[in-house]
Parts: sequence; C-alpha cells; structure tokens
Amino acid sequence: MISLTQDAGYWLAVIDRPEKANALTPEMLTRLCEIAEAAQEARALVITGTGKVFSAGADLEAARTGLATSPLWERLSGAIAALPGLSICALNGTLAGGAMGMALACDLRISVPGARVFYPVMKLGFLPQPSDPARLAALVGPARAKMILMGGQRVPVEEAQAWGLVDRIVPAGELLETARMLAEDTLAADPEHAAAIKALIR
Repeated sequence: MISLTQDAGYWLAVIDRPEKANALTPEMLTRLCEIAEAAQEARALVITGTGKVFSAGADLEAARTGLATSPLWERLSGAIAALPGLSICALNGTLAGGAMGMALACDLRISVPGARVFYPVMKLGFLPQPSDPARLAALVGPARAKMILMGGQRVPVEEAQAWGLVDRIVPAGELLETARMLAEDTLAADPEHAAAIKALIR
C-alpha cells in the first residue's frame, strides 16, 4: 500500500489505500519511515497519495490500539526533515491528523484545488507529535497554528496557501508534473551543493 519508484535520484513514494482515505496502518507508517531513512541518498523525495485524500492520518482501528501516539510519526517526520536533498509533499487531496507531520517536515507542499488541511488533536484528546507544533508555527505563525491545533479549523488549501502552509496550488492532472519540475534544478546539481544551500536556509 506504499509504493516507491526511483529514477536517477528522484524518489516518488505513493500512499495507495484510497478506499480507506489513505489512512495509515502501522505497517504502512513503518514503510514510509524506511523510505525516508533510505532517501538520505536521494536527490529529491516526493510523497503523494492516490484518490481524493492525501491521508486521513492513523487508521481508525490502529489508532484505538495506540498508533495515534506512536513514535513512528516522529521517526518519519524527523527522517524527512534530515534529508539533504529536496523533499516535496504533493497533496492529491485533504491532509488530516498525524499525516500533517510528514507534510510539515517537507521542504515544499503543493496541492490540488479544493483540498482541506486539519489536525483534530484537541477534539480527539491527543497531543500532536513533538516537532509538529513548532514546524507549523514556523510556517503560519503562532496564532494560526493555534487555530488549527486548538480551534480545530479545517482550512481550505486556498486559505492555507495565503497562510504559507501550502506553497502552490495546481490542477490535479499537473500535480506530479509540477513536483518533478520543482525538483529539476536539485536533480541536476551536485548533491553536496544542494545540501549546502539547504543547510544555509536552515
């Protein structure tokens, strides 16, 4: 349910469980961790999904047995954030729950129109993963981070773009093409050069 294709340093990971809104099971989440950790050698990593939802976060049944608070989420976002190459979250649809962490850890977030972004930790009684609030606040500011995490707001991507949470909105048929285009200069560069620029931005 997680596929990976590799093409000359360009890695594309796809969450493929559309019948369950791409909700993640422990096995799927572990696989994403493994991909992100192995992608230290990639020049660009793109994460996307199939269907109309990028990911609804933890699978409901798995969440009831502890997945919602698993350290795997932080392991995944930490591995993505540590990548020396370019990371892009290509939102094919709505982004919800724990899946927010991997999107926040990416360098860029692009989305199809009409998607929504929400992280209902307050309503569900969970704390967000440790690194998520700071990454969210760095992008949208403290007040808007509180609107999402404490106010439970479901933010349309068009508004999320104005906030700085989404970097570009593109037609659904152009999502992966746009991701590849954004990665072209990094793919063509010396990996050490790309890593040095990324380190300077940090």
